[in-house]
Amino acid sequence: MDTTNSVSKGVFVFNNGSTRTKERQKAPRCNSFLDAATTEQLWFRSYRKHWERVETMIFKIQSSSYGKILDDLLAFIENCYHSEDYESVLPTAALLTGINQIDHLSQIEKLADNIRNNTFSYVVVLQSRDGPSLKQAIETIVDGFVEEQPAEGSEAKVLRKNQLNLEVLKAWFLEKHDGLERKPNLTIILPDFELFSPLVLQDIILILNSHATYLPFVLVFGVATTVTTIHSVLPYHVTSKIKISIFQSEPSIANLNNILDKVLLTPYCPFHLSGKVFKLMLDIFLFYDFSVNGFVQGFKYTFIEHYFKNSLHALCTIVSDVDELHEMVNELSASELEHIRQLPSFRAFIESLQNPQEVVDNLTNDEHLKQSLPAMLVRVHNYWFTFHLALEILQALVKDLPKTPMGKQLRELYCLSASTDITELAEFKECIQLISFLSKEEMLQKVKNVLDIVLVYVSNNDQLSMEGCLIYDVAPIEKMANGLVALSDELAAASHEQILSNLQQDQKQHLLSPSMGRQELREKLLTAARQAKSESGVTRAIGRLVEYFVKNIFQRYLRPPNSRSVPLIELFLFNDSATVRQHIVGVPRAAVHTALNNPQHYLQCECCVLDEENSIVPSLPDVCIAYKLHLECGRMINLFDWLQAFRTVVEDETAEDQDRNIDPLTQARFTRAVADLKFLGFIKASKKKTDHVTRLTW
Repeated sequence: MDTTNSVSKGVFVFNNGSTRTKERQKAPRCNSFLDAATTEQLWFRSYRKHWERVETMIFKIQSSSYGKILDDLLAFIENCYHSEDYESVLPTAALLTGINQIDHLSQIEKLADNIRNNTFSYVVVLQSRDGPSLKQAIETIVDGFVEEQPAEGSEAKVLRKNQLNLEVLKAWFLEKHDGLERKPNLTIILPDFELFSPLVLQDIILILNSHATYLPFVLVFGVATTVTTIHSVLPYHVTSKIKISIFQSEPSIANLNNILDKVLLTPYCPFHLSGKVFKLMLDIFLFYDFSVNGFVQGFKYTFIEHYFKNSLHALCTIVSDVDELHEMVNELSASELEHIRQLPSFRAFIESLQNPQEVVDNLTNDEHLKQSLPAMLVRVHNYWFTFHLALEILQALVKDLPKTPMGKQLRELYCLSASTDITELAEFKECIQLISFLSKEEMLQKVKNVLDIVLVYVSNNDQLSMEGCLIYDVAPIEKMANGLVALSDELAAASHEQILSNLQQDQKQHLLSPSMGRQELREKLLTAARQAKSESGVTRAIGRLVEYFVKNIFQRYLRPPNSRSVPLIELFLFNDSATVRQHIVGVPRAAVHTALNNPQHYLQCECCVLDEENSIVPSLPDVCIAYKLHLECGRMINLFDWLQAFRTVVEDETAEDQDRNIDPLTQARFTRAVADLKFLGFIKASKKKTDHVTRLTW
């Protein structure tokens, strides 16, 4: 008789002695879905090299921005149990992370890794989805600690879920660390504090505090709002069991400003966004999610879209030296060279040439054009070099003006400068007028700040020269610095005494004539009042400085990037805002309507092809059929009539065949489709008529 034979039917499980391994073998990671022919093309090689460089710089900035708060938090976790301030209470850190949850998770993961690597602690990250109830939260905490580092040389014993409790954690902790003089901390990180159930949080804290005598727990709350949220969620009898230390992380807007100022809006990242595209991405960041990672990924999308759209755009990458630039130009085909000749900026360049033979060679001789391209590309790099220098100079002058007519941040000035001639704007003229009202000391300080910016650009260029990289033409900015130094010296030597011209002195003497009548004196006084008043030496020196800034810096170097600025500027500029809006800004309502009205748009199947947009075929998904039928109804929809129409479509019956009973399978399919539409928010049950539903969209 077999061992599985029984009078009753059942399922029998036999243990074959196998145990579940701790680490499952993962499938090898797929680096790219592109074939070798694509990855070897010039545009992809340039894109990958350029983006890896930009990504490395962004990672360094983000790491440095988290560095200060991370060091303080690690010191708190390491030393909290060596202080007498935490007797009978749980050490708790409130990490104020800001309002974006997407960026928090990556930040918390870095924090957990640093705690494991740099402190003597075990770490468990408890998210709200893992702790909807007290039992599940405790099981997640215990499982994270016990299963984190199994004993070496022995098989990892897998505990059942219902065996995970704090007594098991206590036994494991004492068995593993009882003989040690210093025991590790048990750090529990709650990255989304506001999403936890208040009752679950209260019970967790009280239970952990009751076991704190043997288990050195440390809590880290990721708070997206303010510290008052903790006190509003936890009552006094719970907050009395914890002692909170507050750690303020850098706001996401400050983090984005650092990335823009030091990486993306610099001449060392030659790929640039037009003013319209850049403003669109800023609006998405400021009005949607405040996600720095989202902004970086959106910038990456524009990056790869720019390179993929045209292989010529590979020329906009950062290059090490001129030899590498020549190698890239030599790889261009005849069709790509012809495309260069069709660029609007190249046409303006040809029209500016004085030598007719040079015009003919550039338009007809490919080899001559290849020889001319490196110098033209270097000219574009130099354009961005002086453009960003002038932009930073403008920011140094206007960022602290009253009411800041042009804004404080570099990103605001870039949006204006990349869209139009900034010197023609009313805001710019207002800023220049306010600058001319500055005192002598304030103006000298601003000139000093400007010279510091120029010195940084010259130093960076010298550093690139020492590294053997492509260097920029610094002669214009050295000339600019010399002019500013001369004018600042003139301002420093100027005095506040009034300077009278010879004409004004003669008028003054003539007004004092004793033979002048009353009417004549009145006319002379009115004429003198209309003429320019006398000015001091300081006022005149400041006026000359302001005029130098406007004419020799801003009007010369802050030209907007368009076809009239410099040849081949189109290769360095991405201006397709419609594509960015379509792929980055989500339109869920339109996407759902398209999916239900024309599923072939997404499924790409032959069975769902429609001759007309409003036609209905039986091969469509049930929810699509029900959706297209409900579009033909008014506000109130009779469920029986809707079912009959659905039955007519799916069963392909005539009116004469509808008298027989409805197939239960058809009715079940219809019921499920109606439930899906109700879940999507297109209909709701009617309270007036039980056999009707109300349509919610029009």
